[in-house]
Amino acid sequence: MTLTNWAGNTAFRARAVHHPVSLDELRGLVAAGDRIRALGSGHSFNDVADTTGDLVVLDRMPETIEIDSAARRVRVGAGTTYARLAEAVHAAGFALENMASLPHISVGGSVATGTHGSGDANRCLAAAVSGLELVTADGSVSSLSRGDDGFAGAVVSLGALGVVTALTLDLVPAFELRQYVREGLTPDALDGFDDIMANGYSMSLFTDWRDTRVWLKRREEFTDDSWHGTRPATAPQHPLAGMPAGACTTQLGVPGPWHERLPHFRADAPPSGAGDELQSEFLLPRAHAVAALRELYAVGDRLRPALHVSEVRTIAADDLWLSPFRDRDSVGVHFTWIRDVAAVLPALDLVERTLAPFDPRPHWGKLFTRRPDCPGDFRELVRRMDPAGKFANDFVRLLLGE
Repeated sequence: MTLTNWAGNTAFRARAVHHPVSLDELRGLVAAGDRIRALGSGHSFNDVADTTGDLVVLDRMPETIEIDSAARRVRVGAGTTYARLAEAVHAAGFALENMASLPHISVGGSVATGTHGSGDANRCLAAAVSGLELVTADGSVSSLSRGDDGFAGAVVSLGALGVVTALTLDLVPAFELRQYVREGLTPDALDGFDDIMANGYSMSLFTDWRDTRVWLKRREEFTDDSWHGTRPATAPQHPLAGMPAGACTTQLGVPGPWHERLPHFRADAPPSGAGDELQSEFLLPRAHAVAALRELYAVGDRLRPALHVSEVRTIAADDLWLSPFRDRDSVGVHFTWIRDVAAVLPALDLVERTLAPFDPRPHWGKLFTRRPDCPGDFRELVRRMDPAGKFANDFVRLLLGE
């Protein structure tokens, strides 16, 4: 049986897929292999995790969730899902600062590709990492901590430096959120974009570039019925208009734990409601948000035939070398496409041409065709830690310019 990614659009070419059950077994596999890559939950939509060598999946490794209450940190196995991690840290009275839309994805894979949630003050998931452990090319275990030489390049590393086995994440005290949906946001409201996105702990705009709805995730109750000309949803909503909302997290302002409100989808439900889909996302400097969104609204008629929905979010800057948010507060524009490559590619090309003047960076785990330049500091780190290219693949080699 051919192994594919979550969407089914990428078939992995690996000659073997291993599920090690111990660190020693993993170390032996890495030391003996000539080409090897780690695969997370398979929620990338391109070949970032692919290899013609061996794949290792850490889903059968012993579970590690070690909470240091005094330091407000947790050490977690890379193969653990955010759903499982969130449940454990919440039970101990803590929280992660942010989560992505899907709690089903693995911590290791999410961090390695710069995956993010939303919120003006919230950074990507990788920015919470204060330490990591990885098996390097000779099978030895290496540890890096925040402040160490090369740490900022090793966190979001696309699997190019080794197989990450565990990460240490910063925690905050547990908190509650309320989730609201507002309907009928018009393009004219973009003049108030900064005010709109500042109205919640986490904010998302869902749009088909004609009709737009707003997901507000707030600590406080929301009472402004005329907010930016919108109206409150009177029943739970799915991000895709008309889809059943049964898989979505609780809405209508009902307070609940952070990990049951920050994701759009429940951990105990299938990780999407759209069915077959492809995804792209581009991260732009926050200063370009309004101009870029106006340009996308202008070509919306040409995007809609290939589009399920787009999501617009804001993300705070970090200092990680391959992070799409490195050194700049950002706006993310996400596209959930229909699963029809022939229809999607022209639409994707139109998006990339439309956004080109605004200095876009792609989400590493999603579809894009214009490959960004590789920071020189990351290129040197790869040469130092994996000079023989054991962890390289086509995706990494193209990035490095090899």
